[in-house]
Amino acid sequence: MSDLELRIKNVLEPVLELADPRKRISAYHDMPYALFRYDPEEEFELRKQVTMLETRLTQKGKRIRRISLAECLDEAMRSQRPLEDWFTAEHEQGVEIIVETVHSVLSEYKPLVELVAARMPDDPDPLRDVVFVLRAGALFPVYRTFSLLEQLKGQVHVPTILFYPGDLDGAAGLRFMGALDPEHNYRPKIF
Repeated sequence: MSDLELRIKNVLEPVLELADPRKRISAYHDMPYALFRYDPEEEFELRKQVTMLETRLTQKGKRIRRISLAECLDEAMRSQRPLEDWFTAEHEQGVEIIVETVHSVLSEYKPLVELVAARMPDDPDPLRDVVFVLRAGALFPVYRTFSLLEQLKGQVHVPTILFYPGDLDGAAGLRFMGALDPEHNYRPKIF
């Protein structure tokens, strides 16, 4: 059994299957979410393990909602221009300009926080609903998840886990995709 599988089964799952996992996920009442860190190279194994976790939790009466940050990114980019135009613009203007432009789209024009909040369960039941936020790696290098979590404060009402591809740096620092400078200001619990 891999370390990833062991941490999902023995650390995360016992918390999520509790009648009310919010207190074990976060010390903040308006932030019932946490991060599950994994190595970026384990993306496909993570997806497989999350699918099995979803099945086990569903069998125990939980309702799982998946939110794909890749789908949110796609929606935001398409709201501004067709995807083909983004590739043409990258070729013409360079990667740096497009990274800055996409970041602006996700921050100002089609805010990622609004796209994620709109995908949260309708009529949320914190004793039954659990949200998995997946595909965070799709945001690399244009948008750091730290910003998203801070902006979601007060908008998330059910236990939510952001699956975070990156490296742990010290006790609470995270390096997105193992490449960016570590962010040490994460308040959510890191599994």
